Amino acid sequence: MTTSAAAAAPKAAIPPRVYGALVAGIIAVSMAAIFIGLAQREGVPSLVIAAGRVLISALLLTPVALRFHGDVLKALRRADLLLLVFSGIFLGFHFACWILSLEYTSVLISVVFVGTGPLWVALLEFVFLGARINRLIALGLALALAGGIIIGVTGTDGGSGSQPVLGAGLALAGAMAFAAYLVIGRKLRAKLSLVPYIWLVYSSTAICLLVMILMTGTPVTGYPLSGFGWVVLTALIPQLIGHSSFNFALRYLSATYVSIATQLEPIASAFMAFFVFKQVPTFLQAIGSLIILTGVTLASIGQSKRTPAQPETENPK
Repeated sequence: MTTSAAAAAPKAAIPPRVYGALVAGIIAVSMAAIFIGLAQREGVPSLVIAAGRVLISALLLTPVALRFHGDVLKALRRADLLLLVFSGIFLGFHFACWILSLEYTSVLISVVFVGTGPLWVALLEFVFLGARINRLIALGLALALAGGIIIGVTGTDGGSGSQPVLGAGLALAGAMAFAAYLVIGRKLRAKLSLVPYIWLVYSSTAICLLVMILMTGTPVTGYPLSGFGWVVLTALIPQLIGHSSFNFALRYLSATYVSIATQLEPIASAFMAFFVFKQVPTFLQAIGSLIILTGVTLASIGQSKRTPAQPETENPK
């Protein structure tokens, strides 16, 4: 009797502020592409934007990481540090490729393609870890491919950028790099909580991007102060507000629910780009993007059915 009553008891209602935090997080991360585009219009190179965004995020996390997680950081082994280096390299390539893609294609196409990370995670796990690809993941991959083909045949219509194919390719490379970063860092992620993990990875990523700047001879000065202001905003709003909001929501909502909700980000980014950059997607671009988003959503659900949900999540932007 007692067991039945307990089973029949309704679940505690989720506070409205949780959904408010989720919406705020989606809006915040949707601003990343807009801030980056505005910095690029001020003449700030993509590599400088990428390095600045990650370096600022790492510096902001430094006091918290050292003060509250110092013992954990000291206990890291050499093998762990090697994984961190490789994770940082792939995350550095992710930011470099994605941010550069915004120079060549529209916000919608760039954000949709870079958001296909879950598909590439599934493929990498299948190839290197022997993970199974279930029907939902397979359907998601097929839909993403179909959506990509639809967008590809639209050419340069609808304000899709000066070189939309190159831009889409760079965004896709960014998605692949982010997937590699997630797969490589999974073992480390199991040992560390979110803050020390992303602080270490962001620090490694910042070093990687600074090396890229030195190797390419990209100047880091001589740009308007307003341009650097947009770079600072890419670290503050998408990272601090967006990421913190998602992790607050994850205390009450499943990781799958939050992951699916974040698929609204490309739509919000495209809406902002319409007003800020006057970018208007064609009908086929909109349809192709929706098909890709549907594919990513199905793949996310498929992955949740084969792996345990994570208590915390990361967003590539």
